[in-house]
Amino acid sequence: MATSVENNATPVLEDRQQFDVRSGSFIERLIFNNRLLFILLCTVLTVLLGYKATQLQVNASFERMMPSSHEFIRNYLNNKTDLAALGNSVRVMVENPRGTIYDPAYLQALQEINDKINLAPGVDRAWMRSLWMPSVRWSEINEVGMEGGPVMPNGYDGSPAKLQELQLNVLRANLVGDLVSLDMRSSVILVPLLDKDPATGAPLVYQQFADFLEKDIRGQYEVPGPDGQLKVRVHIIGFAKLIGDLISGLTQVMGFFAISALIAAVIIFGYTRCIRSTLLLLVASLSSVVWLLGLMQLLGYDIDPYSILVPFLIFAIGMSHGAQKMNGIMQDIGRGTHKYVAARYTFRRLFVAGLSALLANVFGFAVLMVIDIPVIRDLAITTSIGVCVLIFTQLIMVPVMLSYLGVSRSAARRSVRNESELAAGSKSNPFYKAVGTFLIKCTSPSYARVLVVLALAVGVGAFMVRSGLQIGDLDAGAPELRPGSRYNQDVVFFNQSFGRSTDQFAVIVKTKPGACSTFETLTEIDRLTQMLRDVPGVQTVASLSSSVRFINSSYGEANPKWMSIPRQDEVSAQASQYAALQSPELSNFSCSVSPVIAYLADHRAGTLNGVVSAVQAFAAQHNTEDRQFLLAAGPAGIEAATNLVVADANLTVLLLLYASVVVLCLISFRSWRAVLVALIPLVITSLLCEALMVFMGIGVKVATLPVIALGVGAGVDYALYLLSVQLTLQRRGASLEEAYSGALMFTGKVVALVGLTLATGVLTWVFSPIKFQADMGILLTFMFLWNMLGSLVLIPALSHFLLRGETRVRTPVQEQAVADYSDEQTASSNRAAKRTDAPASATNI
Repeated sequence: MATSVENNATPVLEDRQQFDVRSGSFIERLIFNNRLLFILLCTVLTVLLGYKATQLQVNASFERMMPSSHEFIRNYLNNKTDLAALGNSVRVMVENPRGTIYDPAYLQALQEINDKINLAPGVDRAWMRSLWMPSVRWSEINEVGMEGGPVMPNGYDGSPAKLQELQLNVLRANLVGDLVSLDMRSSVILVPLLDKDPATGAPLVYQQFADFLEKDIRGQYEVPGPDGQLKVRVHIIGFAKLIGDLISGLTQVMGFFAISALIAAVIIFGYTRCIRSTLLLLVASLSSVVWLLGLMQLLGYDIDPYSILVPFLIFAIGMSHGAQKMNGIMQDIGRGTHKYVAARYTFRRLFVAGLSALLANVFGFAVLMVIDIPVIRDLAITTSIGVCVLIFTQLIMVPVMLSYLGVSRSAARRSVRNESELAAGSKSNPFYKAVGTFLIKCTSPSYARVLVVLALAVGVGAFMVRSGLQIGDLDAGAPELRPGSRYNQDVVFFNQSFGRSTDQFAVIVKTKPGACSTFETLTEIDRLTQMLRDVPGVQTVASLSSSVRFINSSYGEANPKWMSIPRQDEVSAQASQYAALQSPELSNFSCSVSPVIAYLADHRAGTLNGVVSAVQAFAAQHNTEDRQFLLAAGPAGIEAATNLVVADANLTVLLLLYASVVVLCLISFRSWRAVLVALIPLVITSLLCEALMVFMGIGVKVATLPVIALGVGAGVDYALYLLSVQLTLQRRGASLEEAYSGALMFTGKVVALVGLTLATGVLTWVFSPIKFQADMGILLTFMFLWNMLGSLVLIPALSHFLLRGETRVRTPVQEQAVADYSDEQTASSNRAAKRTDAPASATNI
């Protein structure tokens, strides 16, 4: 199965003493001549790293989800302190199911909720807004001048008079649709969050804050009263709550991990019928996961909703490589070879191919680091670390452990007997015989031509369909969760009750200190405001110029003729000051940053692209040395920047990914034609995966961008194992049909087993409450299965056109070597078959 198969024979040695321990490569001698020391070292590492794994934290970071070096994000971070209301925040909507918000019992509950949240760790109290916060104020012009005060009346006591005054203040402050719903039945507590504790510098633990909101707020106040009706309903949205819900869903994800492990063990046992080797593979793969989690903790990484997928992949890939090693050892033992000798034979044959496949995985995952999003880079690093761990646990530890434990003798003989029957054309395996016959015929001219034409047609069709692939989210709400989740239902409630969405796209208007209130600046802001209102997908726009117009009209006793921007700087400065007092998010204290906030209908890719294009065109025409229109802030602005980074990185990742596969395959095969044979099925599968994304309505985004890299990195294993055997036999003089038949017999069933194991390992994700994980499960299952089928069917067909020249002139000595690749001796296969009372094969490959 490997390019490292030696040309000399690997004779059947039933006695270990007959084996030359000095034979083999330096690495083989180093490992197997010090087996006990290696096992002790692995055991100690497993215990130590397992202990560190128990200390691994589950958390996420708002800033690590952003492409920090992108121009939009740099602009946001440079002005972050002045844009606190547009950054990481949570909205707590308190609804009165019994009536309007002007109810003493409701307002009492709202006050208690407000005070609890205000004292919670991680809250940026200076920017917190609600009906009970004194910073939320009203103002008006009357016959004596300007009058104003907190929206919540001084001395509020729940009396009808105070309730009527509160209602008047809400209207004066223009809070309907902002902090108060359109139907007056609910109000919002806007809670900006700090990424780090200002006293300790420790990062905000989102799970703890989300638990606080769920247990101490919703759990305590969303309870039925004496009449059985809820006192209030609490709806919560925002990044912290979203991350909390995702982390809560991880408990179910861990259950899927256990199911995946069980399914993989059943599949492996169904193939081997050997309990000890199946348990060994399971333990080795679980050890790989333990090593990975321990190393993540040592390197300072946390588990987040994206990296939680990595242990699944490492376990599945580990099981597949371990199955390859176990299969080789089982065949050698079945022919009578001592378990120690069989382990060393298998190590020789498979180490280079396995190492090449794992290095291809490493490069495939590492190329994701070109994406300028920290959470994706963390995913790339941790996955690469996990694959490197597999080099020790699967390529080395599994053969070493099997050299002690061996496999069931009856299972080993059964494996050889089945291959003998299949090679001899026995009717005891009609299904295997039919499949094997078809696959071998794929090397014939007629089959090869048809298959290549079909593959070309499928590839072209998939390429045409994938042209409709979009960047970014294609669904409203939080696409990370399912539409029916409580979080997305709360998003729907906010959109319907307040007449606007949480998808805020903010354009940062940057001026010199004090210059945001000049007539020229306010006029330009007003032009941008009007332009944005005409962009499709924009619901409404809030800006300093709009507030100044309203306040200026108030100076003229609400005469609509005065609803304009004052030309006198003194008047406009005073109006801007009142506007900032009423809506602090519209201007900072020094009047140097004034965001224009567009409320979008959704954050779909098409909506964001339209807004970005419009603002960029406006900025190019209206930017001056003293006044810049910078993109972007707000959740939708950050999403737009992320989409642009993903769009730029998508093609780059694919090119680097396939370049790494080409280099590794070229090193392994030493033939550019063989590289093409390995690469073409992978490319077709990638195109089919993107076409499937179009049909499923899945966009290319942070959650789905790694899928193709993961699929290609794992899928190249099939080609490496199959082609390494095929080329070795061809170079020994076998014809293409004989060589592929040998590769199929020796690795074909295991390749199918690997594909099935990988696919079932991720198929359980489909039932995850985390939608992006379910999407990844569908896409990865598709890629793993199609990579397997493509390798088994297209490699022989493409080899007919590209690799027939690899066959060398066969020497007499090579005749027998070709007849039996696994142990180079047909007689040993016959003896193994006789020991199981089964018909022996004259050509047991």
